[in-house]
Order: sequence, then structure tokens, then C-alpha cells
Amino acid sequence: MTQTLDGVPFRLGEPFDMSFMGRYGTVFSVFDDQDSGNICFGVKNDHGRYFVKYAGAPTLRAACSPETAVQNLRAALPAYRDLSHESLIRLVHDEPVGGGHAALFEWSDGVCMGRMYPNARKQFVEMPINTRVRVFSEILRFHAHVHEKGYVAVDFYDGSILYDFEEKKTMLCDYVKKPFHNEMGRLWGSSLFMSPEEFLLGAEIDEVTNVYTMGATAFALFANFQRAREAWPLSDALFRVIEKAVSDDRALRQPSILHLMAEWQTALGDTFVMQ
Repeated sequence: MTQTLDGVPFRLGEPFDMSFMGRYGTVFSVFDDQDSGNICFGVKNDHGRYFVKYAGAPTLRAACSPETAVQNLRAALPAYRDLSHESLIRLVHDEPVGGGHAALFEWSDGVCMGRMYPNARKQFVEMPINTRVRVFSEILRFHAHVHEKGYVAVDFYDGSILYDFEEKKTMLCDYVKKPFHNEMGRLWGSSLFMSPEEFLLGAEIDEVTNVYTMGATAFALFANFQRAREAWPLSDALFRVIEKAVSDDRALRQPSILHLMAEWQTALGDTFVMQ
């Protein structure tokens, strides 16, 4: 069904009172096509513009109950404080509200790479190849920081990546504290980015798992998810680095994000002038 806030329509699985959003400002944008159980809003008030992530409403495509979505959001919030970084969206405030939980972040004018937003994705993947190489390098550097701080990326996919064209800045999200074990059998997320252990009940989700995620991210950035050499626009050496990262056999992947970064940089050499 469709509801509106401040004239902006959004979809939910069933009616839900979201009038409490008025406390954060005037809604100017809605992101309702998520499988996480969250619905997100762009709001503006006298202090600026913000991104509000809310769990507790019956979203249309949720892969979990509203109660589980609330638990997941609350569990994820400490990461935004512990991982403070220029590439991580900044958490301003969070609170229980409306029977669920809301988290208020600084707004970014980034374009989302996610396939659920085809116009934005088209703009993202049509960036010059040099720019996409820089974006991928920034993603790698941030994930090295993630593991240094004792966290791991879970449910990281193209919808987790934003690029601000004006600031020339990459923004990211979705991290949990280590150690983290697969207690679901199939974890949340896009299967295009998920390693075999993310489908295996009891498996540890660790840095080697995220090496796979980074390899899948490279194929998404440069080859529209295709893993065939003929779809890859960069060198054979770079293809081999990324093909190794997405090995189904964990023992064949690079053992850390830093190792992947080093192999990528060596294969990259002086081929690209960053833009």
C-alpha cells in the first residue's frame, strides 16, 4: 500500500503510523525498496539535511520481521561510532520511536550504486574508468580500517556504496563487530556479493570473507557483475587479482584486505591517473 509524508509517497506492506517523522523535519525523499526491514528518509530542518533509517515498520520487501529489523539496526549502530572515518556516513543521533527505532545520519548527496535505483546506478557505472578505480581503492582502504578496528562487513553490496560527485568522495555502510558467525544459513544481502560461507550455517564471517566481497564489488564496478575475462575492461593482471579474491575456496583467496590491496596496487602500477 502507498502512504505519504509531506507529499512524498512511499510503500509499506500494511498501514503504519509514521507521523513521528515530523520530529526530524520535512521529508523530501524516501527509500522504501530495501530487504533489510528498514525504510529510509531524507529530511530537512533548520539545521540542515539528514538521512533517517527507521526499523519497526512493515516494509514491503523485508526479509525479516519488524522486530528483527529493530534488533539488527540497534546492533549495527555502535559500529558507526567505533569506525568513525571520512568514508563512513556519520551517525548523529538514534532513539526508540513509533514502536521501533530511528537512526539519524548526516545527509550525503551521493549517488547510490544499487540496482534498486537504476537511474542512479547508470550515473554511477558511467563514471570514467579512472574514477571507478579510485572509488574501488577507497573502498579497499576503508575495509582495511574496518578489520583493524575489529569489525567485519555483513550485507555489503552495491546499495551500500555512495559517491558524491561534487565532493569526489565515496561513502559506505553496513558493519558488525567481530567475531561474527553465520547463525541463519543464508545471511542477509545480495547473492552477487556473498561468499559460500555466507550460506553456510555456523561459518565464521571474517576478513577472508570480506576479501570475496571486495572481489565481487570490483566485478560490479567494472564489469556489470560479469566474471568473464571478455567483460573485464582492465588488464589481465588486475583480472587475475580479482578472480583470486572471489575463489569459492577460502584458502585460494588473498588472506587479508591488505594483501588484496597490495596485489591490486602492484597490478595497477602506473596505468591510471586518478581523477
